[in-house]
Amino acid sequence: SMASPALLMRVVASAYSVAEKAATIVRNVMAAGDLGIVEKTGANDLQTKADRLVQMSICASLARKFPKVTIIGEEELPTDEVNEELIEDGHCEEILKKTCPAQYTGIKEEELVIWVDPLDGTKEYTEGLLDHVTVLIGIAYGGKAIAGVINQPYYNYEAGADAVLGRTIWGVLGIGAFGFQLTEAPAGKHIIVTTRSHSSALVNDCISALKPDSVIRVGGAGNKIIQLIEGKASAYIFASPGCKKWDTCAPEAILHAVGGKITDIHGNSFQYNKEVKHMNSAGVLATLRNYDYYASRIPNAVKQSLVP
Repeated sequence: SMASPALLMRVVASAYSVAEKAATIVRNVMAAGDLGIVEKTGANDLQTKADRLVQMSICASLARKFPKVTIIGEEELPTDEVNEELIEDGHCEEILKKTCPAQYTGIKEEELVIWVDPLDGTKEYTEGLLDHVTVLIGIAYGGKAIAGVINQPYYNYEAGADAVLGRTIWGVLGIGAFGFQLTEAPAGKHIIVTTRSHSSALVNDCISALKPDSVIRVGGAGNKIIQLIEGKASAYIFASPGCKKWDTCAPEAILHAVGGKITDIHGNSFQYNKEVKHMNSAGVLATLRNYDYYASRIPNAVKQSLVP
């Protein structure tokens, strides 16, 4: 008989279906018209009914299947009994058919940490910039992001009524990343993608020091990594604290699976073990290619203002 698939592949296959369920919830909340917006720390830090329902759905669905895995989500939520309608039990067969990389075949449940951002780009969601929105499920082992799922609930939403809405991108280190067309940014062009709603003098000083050909301002860390892997931007630079581990875990795994690189502004890699602090307080620098070009041009004044 066939050996059952390795735990990691089962977790990723489930996370894929759980993310698709999450996307349906995100679209349903928007369609119903009552977003249930609450401010967390201010007008740029919002939580909607979609953030709450999606996090409950993802965490409860994965916890039911993998009870010993640590799951860390962005939202502080009551631990009430979760409505069965929010539970997703399915998995993606396609993922289970892939061979688990040898270094991950012996992983036990209690060694995995899953970082969940139920709705990355909440502010954009409330403003109708729907293609900025992503659902992020990142899977870490030994403190490293090793697998991730990014769902874009509104991918294609401007393509007309009969277009298929939404897509799911997934990746595992040592296997690759799927669900999109890997494209490199135009050679010799320096296109920087950065924050849309969390700008500051430091963020802007850092960018102008790099003399970019153009700057794209969009919401969501997941969305910014998609800009890199689809060749729309050559670097993602955010010289500010504010980004958290659940923003970077899934995107990091997908970027690394296709040979890209993400670090803080100093070049330190992110750690994802369950004890780690949640804030990426020294910012973000990510590229699909030519990481060293950008890293070497970050001004020292910027580095000195951002303490890891």
